[in-house]
Amino acid sequence: MSLPEVVAHLRALEQEAGREAGSAKLVAVTKGQTLESIERHVLAHGTYPLGEGRAQELRDKAAERPASQYPGWEWHYIGPLQRNKIKYLRPVTLVHAIEAVWQAEAIAEAAQKWGHAPDLLLQLHNGEEQKHGVPADELADTLKSVRETGLTVRGLMVMAPEFGEDLTQAETETRILRLFTDTARRAHDLGLAELSMGMSGDYPLAVRAGATLVRVGRSLFT
Repeated sequence: MSLPEVVAHLRALEQEAGREAGSAKLVAVTKGQTLESIERHVLAHGTYPLGEGRAQELRDKAAERPASQYPGWEWHYIGPLQRNKIKYLRPVTLVHAIEAVWQAEAIAEAAQKWGHAPDLLLQLHNGEEQKHGVPADELADTLKSVRETGLTVRGLMVMAPEFGEDLTQAETETRILRLFTDTARRAHDLGLAELSMGMSGDYPLAVRAGATLVRVGRSLFT
């Protein structure tokens, strides 16, 4: 699907869910794509947040083609965060995957040198072993501690887990929708408005559950 087709699909999904048009925004996941490919497949159709999952790749792309050349261009960081890579996040306006207070503290410290700070999303652990995220029962305390760094927490992010092949597609979709709906409820209870949920394979379920940011990459570049 081209970017206009994905956006049109998002608008149709919003309508089906009784949501306001434009309430689910596309984040174009550009990991592994060249700037030429990004310009052809994404920026040729307008300005959309660009989501990078590798800090050094983000640094290199931002240095080669500054956002100032494209009004409204935003970099989002959507990957796991390592201490030695935080220095590369200067161009970022939103970090999607905060899972520990030390990450926010390190970003706040770096932001003092940058003169500006990105907003944050807390990543909710999805229950899958070996995955990143804040356990559900620690969300409130983590949110409080992260806010004490002075940074703005806009919402939650979650990734759907991989389910075994013994489940039917309908059963898998039911479990994913349950996770997305539960994440939306937790965000509401915490007074958080932003919800980063859904990727190329499951964003229709995420929109149905209330996602405000959907992270689509593969579909845009094929």
